[in-house]
Amino acid sequence: MPHITILSSSIRRERKSHRVALYFQTYLQENNLATVEILDLKEYNFPIFEDTIKTLQNPSAKVLDFAEKINKAEGIIIVTPEYNGSFPASLKNAIDLLYDEWHNKPISISTVSSGIFGGTQALVALQFILWKIGALTVTNMFPVPNVAKTFDENGMALQKTETDKLTEIFLAELLESIETNKKALKI
Repeated sequence: MPHITILSSSIRRERKSHRVALYFQTYLQENNLATVEILDLKEYNFPIFEDTIKTLQNPSAKVLDFAEKINKAEGIIIVTPEYNGSFPASLKNAIDLLYDEWHNKPISISTVSSGIFGGTQALVALQFILWKIGALTVTNMFPVPNVAKTFDENGMALQKTETDKLTEIFLAELLESIETNKKALKI
């Protein structure tokens, strides 16, 4: 069974995107698809980094823990809101902290918005950055428009049947990418 890390990227007090991270965690566990953990950037509470982890002098235990967990993940789901046509600075900060840890890592992206477009502008910006650092972004996406009307505070889908169907499709490509990547790395 693969190990998937869900990166919850918003650190705002009234964030709604974390609901989607909780939903994915529950879905993966209930369907026995992967071992899973959420890395919540709000809990890490990172400062703005001046360097990458390779050149940081005396990186904190939190930084080392984050890097190790990203490195050990066989696949990653990034859940991010869209703020002003892009993704939050907290996510960019965490991405730029690492480099090798992202390389050849299968990554799926779920974007979230309070409006009708589901964070599609954030998706485009994030895909480009992940491509530049050599991550393997999967093509299936999971945009969530009107997030407060779609998921409750505990990560429960308010239209479970429809949401689960979309999630099955979304995760199938990530799981396939993880298996393909495992085989390719053994060659």
